[in-house]
Amino acid sequence: MIQLKVIKGQYEATLIILKSRFIAEAFRVDTVEDVAFFLAQTKKKYYDANHHCYAYRLKEDATIQKMSDDKEPAKTAGMPILDVLTNQELTNILVIVTRYFGGTLLGTGGLVRAYTQATQEVLKKVRFYELQKQMTFKLSLSYKAYPTLLKKMTYIHIKKASFSTEVVLEAYCQPDLFANIEKDAYTYQLGSLSISDAQISTAEIGIDTSS
Repeated sequence: MIQLKVIKGQYEATLIILKSRFIAEAFRVDTVEDVAFFLAQTKKKYYDANHHCYAYRLKEDATIQKMSDDKEPAKTAGMPILDVLTNQELTNILVIVTRYFGGTLLGTGGLVRAYTQATQEVLKKVRFYELQKQMTFKLSLSYKAYPTLLKKMTYIHIKKASFSTEVVLEAYCQPDLFANIEKDAYTYQLGSLSISDAQISTAEIGIDTSS
């Protein structure tokens, strides 16, 4: 199963090839309206550029995608950008590569390499997040049971805990482990335990690329 990744924020990188300047911008986008906004913004900022080529992928399964060569020869600009996004398993992302022509023709192979490299350069600056499914829920239990839960049920990740007449946790776990909670509560003799507001959501988990 492919584990898709997303980015947050905006990034930029510039590449000079035979006096042509390629300005690659990467944007986090969640809708086609976001795409239209950033395209308009870039075209306004670089109004005198020769080309604004781009590609984007949307949705948790990246089923919405589009590319544009913006008057470059067919499949020499938008397709290379999209190929990089696909190969790196990215979604909810727009990459625009703006080109200022330097006077020397690069040929179709040269253009493919240039747009590929420009996209790769901007993505080197990005911190990536994996899209992961998780079950979120509220959990109510006694003060006596709380230390045992922390020690024995380590698959439960606590986002927030409040303490009044009992302990109330806002927590999450992997969806396939959710069914273990009531079984383990019985096994470890946690007593009365109440689960509410359970739902599957998508989390964006930062990827450690330091190693």
